Amino acid sequence: MRPDRFDLPEADAFSRPYWEAAAGGRLLLRHCAACGHTHHYPREFCPRCWSEDVHWRPASGHATLYTWSVVHRNDLPPFRGRTPYVAAVVDLAEGPRMMTGIVECEEAALRIGMGLEVTFRSTGSPGPAEFWVPVFRPRGGCRAAGRDSMAGWPTRTSSTPPTPSAS
Repeated sequence: MRPDRFDLPEADAFSRPYWEAAAGGRLLLRHCAACGHTHHYPREFCPRCWSEDVHWRPASGHATLYTWSVVHRNDLPPFRGRTPYVAAVVDLAEGPRMMTGIVECEEAALRIGMGLEVTFRSTGSPGPAEFWVPVFRPRGGCRAAGRDSMAGWPTRTSSTPPTPSAS
């Protein structure tokens, strides 16, 4: 991690498939073969039944907005120059709740329960340090005019998830 950046993840052998999928425009979740529970954040065991029989599974990329807050001040790089932005919690279609950001929509158009779709934001660190982080935007576009949340942050559109396979 760069000393001037506090937002960069560290990929390891366990999380590498997640970050590689995100770089390709796909969101992965962990799914338990023992009890059928899908969870996020990724763990090597199921938080419901404690089974270690968990695998990566492609997510639909759909979510609903649970709550949000507009961040007007953040002194940590790289956020300092990107305020205001929307920090949010979304309910993924598969069940888990996820902390994320909302892009391509101004605050006045946000509504609890609104449909969202995943897209991916670059961390802006080219080369091996670059990560693509899942963020969400309104399904069907934002209906209000004005400044987009996280305007200027590079994003990558989600690709259609592949058919789930055993992994």
